[in-house]
Amino acid sequence: MKLRKITFALLSVLVTAFSCGPDDEDSFTFTPRDRQEVYDENIADIEAFLTTHTYNYDEFDFANPYSLPNDTFKIVFDTISADNNNLDAIPLMDRPELLSKTVTQNNVDYKLYYLSLREGLGQATHPLDAVNVTYEGTLLNGNLFDSADVDGITFNLSSVGSSFGVVDGFREALVEFRMRDGYTENGDGTTTNHNFGLGAVFIPSGLGYFSTGTASIPSYTPIVFKFGLLTRINTDYDLDLIPSNIEDLDGDGNGVNDDTDGDGVPNFIDNDDDNDGVLTKNEIIKKTYTVDTNLGETEPVYASNEYEIYRNNNSGVITIKTITLEDSDANGTPDYLEDNITISYDN
Repeated sequence: MKLRKITFALLSVLVTAFSCGPDDEDSFTFTPRDRQEVYDENIADIEAFLTTHTYNYDEFDFANPYSLPNDTFKIVFDTISADNNNLDAIPLMDRPELLSKTVTQNNVDYKLYYLSLREGLGQATHPLDAVNVTYEGTLLNGNLFDSADVDGITFNLSSVGSSFGVVDGFREALVEFRMRDGYTENGDGTTTNHNFGLGAVFIPSGLGYFSTGTASIPSYTPIVFKFGLLTRINTDYDLDLIPSNIEDLDGDGNGVNDDTDGDGVPNFIDNDDDNDGVLTKNEIIKKTYTVDTNLGETEPVYASNEYEIYRNNNSGVITIKTITLEDSDANGTPDYLEDNITISYDN
């Protein structure tokens, strides 16, 4: 018998229809514009921006991208013009740091341009993660609509249930970068982050707010984010103790298409992944380690199927919690994904 499932709904844009009656000449139904048509306009605007604008690349140390001065670098866009005395500047479109990827949604192949000054030296980022990011969001004309500086802001990358994520174009750029590999406390309550992913992304409205817009973003308008990816945080949407990114079994960045028991509920929001009546969290091994670095103790070496899910450092005493995806019959498939194995470790 299937135990309780975690219900969910991937959030979608709702279009509201207003009507006073079929015979009322004032009745109105809103119909969004054709997505391909809007994209064609948006990409033309984005590429025009990339051709006519540059940025302060001469202030970034490309020879040593992970140098301390680059940790505080801020991207500044500028129009190439005689008035700005920069007619010899290299346009964004011609900079080697400008990359692109194709994102297909709603039968439209979107070209997503992003500026990659440095990838970052920390952990990689998955679409099902949460992240802490410093960012500045603007329109192509430079009008600011949102920002988070210094300490950044934490948010989920994907929208799941009541948990809001970010617009698709921002997420698709962030997963191309890595988090910081350390930080320094400055003694004044602030910190300096080191070697984090640094870049910008130019988002067509179909991967942004499209027809809805906001108070400061008109409908069908491209947007730009400059960003620094500071940290990533595991999510666990179904509370089964397995980080959501691990439940993307085929590693394609799309957790929705991984459904081991075929019940229509993806693993990352299913608390009994194999439908064997034993909750997933009881079919894995939980461990807690305490490491006192003040005594010279070293951290544990994990087995290949052991994953850290929690860490706390209290004055040099580190508490670490891990899970081990037990495979009791040694066939290469963890117990929590096999409905013929119902061992409850319940530890």
